[in-house]
Amino acid sequence: MTHRLTQWLEKRWIAPAYSGWLMAGLAIFFFAAASNTMAGWLYVISGVMLALLVIAAVLPLRSLRAIRVGRSAIDPTSAGEALTLEVRLENQSSRSKTLILVQDMLPLELSQPTKTAVEQIAAGETYRWIYQVTAPRRGIYRWKTVQLRTATPLGLFWCRRDRLAKAVAIVYPTVLPLAQCPLIDSMGLDPNTQRLSDHQAHAATEGLTRALRPYRWGDAIRMVHWRTSARYGELQVRELETYTGGEAIVIALDSGAAWDPEAFEQAVVAAASLYFYARQHQVQVSLWTAATGQIQGEAIVLEALAATQAGEPTTDRGANLPLVWLTPNAQSLSALPPGSRWLLWSAGEAAHPVSAKTDLLGLTVASDSLLQVQLQAPLSFS
Repeated sequence: MTHRLTQWLEKRWIAPAYSGWLMAGLAIFFFAAASNTMAGWLYVISGVMLALLVIAAVLPLRSLRAIRVGRSAIDPTSAGEALTLEVRLENQSSRSKTLILVQDMLPLELSQPTKTAVEQIAAGETYRWIYQVTAPRRGIYRWKTVQLRTATPLGLFWCRRDRLAKAVAIVYPTVLPLAQCPLIDSMGLDPNTQRLSDHQAHAATEGLTRALRPYRWGDAIRMVHWRTSARYGELQVRELETYTGGEAIVIALDSGAAWDPEAFEQAVVAAASLYFYARQHQVQVSLWTAATGQIQGEAIVLEALAATQAGEPTTDRGANLPLVWLTPNAQSLSALPPGSRWLLWSAGEAAHPVSAKTDLLGLTVASDSLLQVQLQAPLSFS
């Protein structure tokens, strides 16, 4: 009860420190002694103590009045890496501010509140406090308060005030480096669905010659057509055509389903890893989640995966494109479009065939094996 009262006084007015209570008690003792003995010097001591208490109570309030708090935008990072935060304290008064305890009220899911002591902020100057916290897991973290606390100059009374300084920290899921990924590599291998992809033909390294063009910096020397280059007097490079699965791929995370929390975090990591593997191999790819629908773009996809939660309201998947379907629901596999692939997280079925039969290839994720290894493993039928 006493602690709550002290906190309430400190946030709304001032709260005596231990030394403040001690001085107040001595002042009352000397005043009582002076009243009994009528000794003038005891009145003087009591009056001086009371005057110091009044000064010590007023100055902390004045010290925090003209300080403006702001912060810089926070650059996104990945789970397990450090977030760099910057808080600015601007002294808008004509006097310097001293001995201020600054506490950034971070959400507990991200970190414990972090504090630092500021010795002095000169008049009209800005103090920058830069520090780092390690983001334990993906997510979008929001908070809005920086707390200022001081007992300057005598340390007899504490005063604390909250300042509004909104912050948004985006922590992306981990993207696993994959040397190969049969889930992506095998899509489009059905001859009935293959078509010419101009985007991939531009980067092809084998196949029939599609066209010749002038050499550009970065082109492989082995692609130079030497006979034509000799004829025109400048290097000519072959563009090859290859037949690939030209259909767009959708990495679909079944975030509308009921998930085990640990399995869902694995699925988010898998979705991010598959998306960037496909982008790295110049496959036209997009992401679908229950909350966002179909989206594209590295930053947009990472932010969506940072924010997604299990059990979201489900939206329509839109076009009937081949999917890489990440789900805990084995029954949903039978409804996938032709050419799709699947990743299944199913409690108690990691080492056994799933209950819903499908002729589509996929993987059942085992909880006791590394996800990175499993994403590079050969596929199987359910």
